[in-house]
Amino acid sequence: MSADTSLQKAIDQQTHTTFGSWLVSRQIFWVLLAAVLSVIAMSMLTSTFATPNNLFNVTRNFAFVAIVAIGMTAVIITGGIDLSVGSTVLISAMTTTVIMHAGLPIALAFPAAMAASLLVGAINGTLIAIAGMPSFVVTLGMMSIARSIGMVMSNNALIYEFGPDQAILFAIGGGSANLFGLPIPNPVLVMVGLGLVTAFALRWTRWGRYLYAIGGNERAAILTGVPVKAVKVSVYMFVSFCAGITGFLEAGWLGSVTTGLGTGMELTVIAATVIGGANLAGGSGTAVGAVVGAALIEIIRNSLTLLGISTFWQGTFVGSFIVLAVAFDHLRNKDIGE
Repeated sequence: MSADTSLQKAIDQQTHTTFGSWLVSRQIFWVLLAAVLSVIAMSMLTSTFATPNNLFNVTRNFAFVAIVAIGMTAVIITGGIDLSVGSTVLISAMTTTVIMHAGLPIALAFPAAMAASLLVGAINGTLIAIAGMPSFVVTLGMMSIARSIGMVMSNNALIYEFGPDQAILFAIGGGSANLFGLPIPNPVLVMVGLGLVTAFALRWTRWGRYLYAIGGNERAAILTGVPVKAVKVSVYMFVSFCAGITGFLEAGWLGSVTTGLGTGMELTVIAATVIGGANLAGGSGTAVGAVVGAALIEIIRNSLTLLGISTFWQGTFVGSFIVLAVAFDHLRNKDIGE
């Protein structure tokens, strides 16, 4: 064997080993593996999990969480948090229904819902980035304020009549598209589109590089000329926009809107991002990880239901996954530091 051949073989082996080590060290790899194994196990244990109707419901349900989790990932990358996303979902849905209930077209209701959602994000971002208030405090307060406004808008009543464009709204939120003969829920298509755009932005745009720079070392980012305040405002508006999209879609899916919509969604969304590899200290996170984390949570929830286990245990499983995900990230960072 020639020296060149031996050298090339050694290089190939090193590359393979390096890639394998890198892949195994990624949290998203283990989360995705857990999701795949869960799907296989449930398909073997029950006769209902792998049915078209159940898979349709699972994908649609996790898409709502994943859409918001994609936006939350951007916030967490900067080292922030947004506890008001559930209330923003309500604001968006309620704005949509109130306008359409009055007989106005969906072409007016949708932009109004997005504007209301963006306003929530702009207020959060301004108070956090410009006024210098803690994100936890600001968004916790906004969580209460936005839900209260939603109650005022509807007079705390159930709204289920959406005017002349009701069928359009129901088709958007509850409909599906056929791809290769398979029905794909519309929320899943929105999730995929938003996820791809966000993944590209985080990886290849200046905005994405700024997010990681701020989360890694905000003071250093300021010294290097990163417009930290403007970027922070933008991420809170982005997550509110994602929550607004979810609120609009859920209004069409549910066919009615109550003031309890989005309650507790904050925990599920944050859990999805953390399980998917985002670091609550900032500096790391991906759009794909948020989607995979949301998928795993919904698979667990659906599995508990099909196995006849009380849904009260859902919080235990989700909380355990959060702790394990944070522990994995802590150990990984400790090994890197050493």
